[in-house]
Amino acid sequence: MLTPGGSATPGPGTHGPGITAPATSDAAASGPATAGSATPAPASATPGPTAPEPAPSGSESSAPASPAPVTAADLLARVSGCTPVSQGHYRKDRGRAATVPVCGTREAVYWKADMDIDCDGRPGRHCNAGTDPNFSSSTAFAQSDGRALSSEKLPYVVVPAPSGIWDYREHGVRGGSVAAVVYRDRVSYAVVGDTGPADIIGEASYAAATSLGIDPDPRSGGTPSGVTYIVFKDSRVTPLEDREAAETQGERLAREFVDAAD
Repeated sequence: MLTPGGSATPGPGTHGPGITAPATSDAAASGPATAGSATPAPASATPGPTAPEPAPSGSESSAPASPAPVTAADLLARVSGCTPVSQGHYRKDRGRAATVPVCGTREAVYWKADMDIDCDGRPGRHCNAGTDPNFSSSTAFAQSDGRALSSEKLPYVVVPAPSGIWDYREHGVRGGSVAAVVYRDRVSYAVVGDTGPADIIGEASYAAATSLGIDPDPRSGGTPSGVTYIVFKDSRVTPLEDREAAETQGERLAREFVDAAD
C-alpha cells in the first residue's frame, strides 16, 4: 500500500511465504521525514491557550442607575404639615386677610400661597413699563455683571422684605438660594431673586410662571392659589443667573429633602 506522502511500503506477504520484510533501522527511523508524511500530534498533546469563554448574558457590570426625578407629589407629601417659623401670617394680596405662615424644617422653609407675576428687572418684550404698570427696572439681587435679573429668562421667586413677621436672612435664605416651586403636577427650580412688600407673600418671575404652565402676563396672569414655594437653606447658585445650575442643584437638594427623616 502507499504511505502518506506517496512512498511504497511492502505489505505483509509481499516477499513470499516465510519471508518477512527487513526491520527498519533506528537510523532510518530517525531520518528526515518525506514531504507530506508528518505524523499528526497525538490527541493527548497539551492544547495551546484558548480564548476565554464569553461571560453569561447580563453579567457585565453596569453603572448605578440614576435616581428617579423628584415629583410634585413627592414634595407635597414632604410639606403636608407645618411647623411655623414666622411670627405671624402673610397676606396673598393687598387688602386680603393674613392667612399664610412660613413653615420650616432643618433643610428648608416653605409656604403655600398664590402666584403674582413679578416682571421687574431688565426690560424685555414681555416685561417693561408698557406691559406692567408696577414695573421696576431693578431687582433686590443682581446677576454676576451687576445688572438686574431678567424676569423673562430666569425663574426666580420673591421673598417678603424683612420684618417683624419673618426675616428670611435668619433662616439661611439669601439672593441666589435655590427654590423648588410646585404647581399641580409640575416642579420648577428657581432662585431667590427679588424681595416684595413686607406683609405679602406669593410672587415669582415671568419665567417661573411659564415653566409651571401658569399665565405669565403681569396684568392678568398668575393664579389665586395652589402654589407651594420651598427654599433650601444655605444653598446658593453662582453665578445667580445660571438657570442650568439652579435646576441641577434643585434636583439634588429636592431629592435630599424628600429622603430626609426629620
